[in-house]
Amino acid sequence: MKLLGTSLAAAALCLAAASAQAQEFYKMGTIAPGGTIYTITAGFAQATSRHVPDVEVQVNASGSAAQHMLSAARGELDFFMSSTILYHHMSNGTAMYSGIENAPELAQELRGIFNFPVGAWHALVYADAGIDSLDDIAGKTVFLGPPSGGATDFTQAIVEGATGLTAGDDFEVAKMGFQAAQQGFQDRRIDVLIFPSLVPGAYVQQLALTNDLKLLSLADEDFDKPGVQQAMAAPGRSREVIAPEDYDGALANEGEVLTVGAWIGVGARTALDEEFVYQATKAFWENIEDLHAQGPAFRSITPETGLREINMPLHPGALRYYEELGLEIPADARG
Repeated sequence: MKLLGTSLAAAALCLAAASAQAQEFYKMGTIAPGGTIYTITAGFAQATSRHVPDVEVQVNASGSAAQHMLSAARGELDFFMSSTILYHHMSNGTAMYSGIENAPELAQELRGIFNFPVGAWHALVYADAGIDSLDDIAGKTVFLGPPSGGATDFTQAIVEGATGLTAGDDFEVAKMGFQAAQQGFQDRRIDVLIFPSLVPGAYVQQLALTNDLKLLSLADEDFDKPGVQQAMAAPGRSREVIAPEDYDGALANEGEVLTVGAWIGVGARTALDEEFVYQATKAFWENIEDLHAQGPAFRSITPETGLREINMPLHPGALRYYEELGLEIPADARG
């Protein structure tokens, strides 16, 4: 009996080892928790882990999108948060990729799965702060975004282009992560908090319950200014409008807020198995209600929006899924 018990225990260990070996692990890079970007990108990883058999996608929520794309191109990540503007720069060896000699070749190692809107840029202030337009930020402390981020560069270009003010000279830049900036704004150490968010944004809704807040608007003529036009000419940029009813009247704004938006996405390294990426894409979209349940803002994420503003060729697995849905595939997405 002792021998039988030992044999059964050994068999159980072998089965456990076989099960562990059957589980395939994949790596995904995205930004830190605390916003819609993390919720959507991590949501893709969760859907894949839950609904594709014997697969687990491990999320590394640190670093920048620029670094994640480079790591994926080098085979160090399987999935990554993608960006239309970053893919443009990598393909052309410009901006943050100008010092990487083989950047255009590395760009060929990346493929898209879906795009989604970062959201509309919110320039949030307290209603009693005496700041009624972006021109009023002179001498104030402004959060433009986390240091060294592509979105931060875009924000700075829009603010400087619209106002003629220079960051660091005409207004102080709060250099910190988004979570620290949120706290700084609540402590009123930061006068203007600028960040992208799907509408309605949960952070704004929550803060507006106990504070009088408003959003600063761009003017129509700002979009004709050279600095703003140059920033908006980059791939994946859009003009957005936030209406008072979007926040159910919780903000002090009486009219529409003109602002800007951008598109990013989720991608995979080119060499990743086509069938696996097909199953991962299918798992995400067929369980999209899990993401929609996170809040009203996420209901705008659909397979149709997944193909908007996309300039990275789709991974063959993702392309097959969208073709099965009968969606119109943009030329750039076909590669």
